[in-house]
Amino acid sequence: MTAAEPDGQRPVVVLVGALDTKAAEYEHLRDRLESSGVRAAVVDVGVLGPVRADVEVDRRAVAAAAGAELDALVAAGDRGAAVTAMARGAAAVVARMHAEGRLHGLLVAGGSGAAHVMSRCAQALPLGCPKVLVSTVVAGDTRPYVGTSDLVMMHSVVDLTGVDSISAVVLARAADACAGMVFGAVAAPPTAPVPADVVACSVLGVTTAGTVAVSGDLRRRGLEVHAFHANGTGGRCLEALVRSGLVTAVADLTPGEVADEVCGGAFSAGPGRMEAAGERGVPQVVSTGGLDMVKFGPRETLPEAVAGRRLHVHNPAVTLVRTDARECAAIGAVVAEKLNRATGPVEVHVPLGGWSELSVPGGPFHDPDADAALVDALRDGLAPRVEVHLHEGDVNDPVFATAVAAALARTVEQDHRPRS
Repeated sequence: MTAAEPDGQRPVVVLVGALDTKAAEYEHLRDRLESSGVRAAVVDVGVLGPVRADVEVDRRAVAAAAGAELDALVAAGDRGAAVTAMARGAAAVVARMHAEGRLHGLLVAGGSGAAHVMSRCAQALPLGCPKVLVSTVVAGDTRPYVGTSDLVMMHSVVDLTGVDSISAVVLARAADACAGMVFGAVAAPPTAPVPADVVACSVLGVTTAGTVAVSGDLRRRGLEVHAFHANGTGGRCLEALVRSGLVTAVADLTPGEVADEVCGGAFSAGPGRMEAAGERGVPQVVSTGGLDMVKFGPRETLPEAVAGRRLHVHNPAVTLVRTDARECAAIGAVVAEKLNRATGPVEVHVPLGGWSELSVPGGPFHDPDADAALVDALRDGLAPRVEVHLHEGDVNDPVFATAVAAALARTVEQDHRPRS
């Protein structure tokens, strides 16, 4: 018996879909799950087409869970408004089913509407609960759908307009994947107690060495460290974790997503990046890792505005453009304004030798004048209570890592907020 089989019952995978347009696809998924020994429970979020009776939760109940009237949604004939309402209702339904032990996994299939429904449902379910999305949208920008969830996505290859020789295989394998996850034992917690103090840390590939060094030092001091890739989604996850109250301190070594937000890059975490810790009074040590670049997609997609700028092809999917002095000054002002609003202790540590492995002396992004513009903006904009520490090494220098870890450990020791 696994954790997904209470009292010997079969695990349940909930299928959430618009049965007015995807009935055949969901019947295929249901049959495949049932053949694997999984019970499939269907939640209908369709609005404008025929009603199906063979469902666990019908569309009227889903609409009611969203605080809406199904008849009003039908009468309005507005598909966008209907999808928004039904997604909200579906999230409430799956959360309740999970709390009652009637959901061990979630599977959604369809286009952008289905992906939006999954985005709401995935956020309503806890980490570790299997969540599988089959859709054409996973071939594009998936950040709006993933959010901060542990969502598993499978490209449908063909548009899901019925079950054909291709979609039948893809849907079957999606069902198999979800079945495998719900039958698998729940990941066991660490055998040793989780430390009471948890640090959220930001990182990019070009600042990894420094982050690893800082994380190792903090772990030796008895703190648990969660690292978040500063690619937009990672920053949003970091902010969400801080807001959840599960973080003791933040080592924001690589706030590079702020540069993307200020300069129009492709990997922004949104305007709320670097704000959750300040709002909650969580101690934070902030550095300048990744602020020497703006991240874009493939080189051929670069906007004309950055033509002729210094750039570095990080990989075929990511192109980096060096931030200039004007942009650095603007970034520094934004960072200062955010940190001034912090209600907890803040320290800024700047590695003068480079903010990534690309901007060290001799590197393609080495630009002391641009760096100085950001440092000057920080010093001019920060309130006197926010200390700025300058270090000779670069962001990946072990000596710098030791100084940052010591500063963070000190702020944690001095923080007298009640632990949640």
